[in-house]
Amino acid sequence: MEHDPEVHNLKCPKCSHGMEEVTLEGITIDRCSNCQGLWFDDDEAHRLKDIENSELLDHGDKTEGWKYDSREDIDCPHCGKRMEKTFDSKQVHIWYEICHDHGMFMDAGEFTDLKHLSPLDWFRGLIKGNRDVVAP
Repeated sequence: MEHDPEVHNLKCPKCSHGMEEVTLEGITIDRCSNCQGLWFDDDEAHRLKDIENSELLDHGDKTEGWKYDSREDIDCPHCGKRMEKTFDSKQVHIWYEICHDHGMFMDAGEFTDLKHLSPLDWFRGLIKGNRDVVAP
């Protein structure tokens, strides 16, 4: 759904569509109505990671989410500042963007992957490559 300030709090930093609020156990995050990416304010991702079945909030197709990894010039939907491209230190194949003042954005499928550590994560990192090299 196209971003409409009357309906949506935020505009998706990846595809510019509207983001809808979704809540689980008192924690509200924003999910894009198009690409299904997730915006987490402050430490919401880390708090949700410990809640059973919280990965159900991340119902987007991870193969669609991968298409957005190479997108450059991602701006914070709150302040408009350029977001830092980074990756998870334990699961280097999970690439996300962070605004140190407001929060982080994960593409569809990334939160589910972050929540579930697996021995396969090392291989996934090898296949996807280092973000600093592949998509700086």
